[in-house]
Amino acid sequence: MGSGKSTVGELIAQRLGVSYRDTDADIVAAQGREISDIFVDEGEPYFRELEREAVAAAVAGHDGVLALGGGAVLDEKTRELLTGLPVAYLSMDVEEAVKRVGLGAARPLLAVNPRRQWRELMDARRPLYTAVARVEVATDARTPEEVAEAVLDALELKNA
Repeated sequence: MGSGKSTVGELIAQRLGVSYRDTDADIVAAQGREISDIFVDEGEPYFRELEREAVAAAVAGHDGVLALGGGAVLDEKTRELLTGLPVAYLSMDVEEAVKRVGLGAARPLLAVNPRRQWRELMDARRPLYTAVARVEVATDARTPEEVAEAVLDALELKNA
């Protein structure tokens, strides 16, 4: 959350001359409502199923840059789909997350005691992120352009 994956993903896609796609945006478009509303109305398990389907469709049908929601890696089948792909994990610390997103109400998994919940989420997810990612790029105190360049360098992808 707030790592800059959408902004950085779009920059990388531009530099590589390919298209950009975000599975969270796919879900919002298909459902006609925000992710926070899906969480409230239907619950997290329902959303995770939508997310699993969106990622599978995107991996199968998209050959550009793909951004996944932060919880997508919780699903074992999703992690299997990502195996061998040039995946970058954009990391940051909680202080940076507070600066960027404020850890506010629009984040359904951070509704109560957001700093503690963010740390707990990251403690649970970090091993999954690092397991599927070919590279980890810290985003703290970096511009989106600097992060995009670091990802391209780390993945040894040619700039267009």
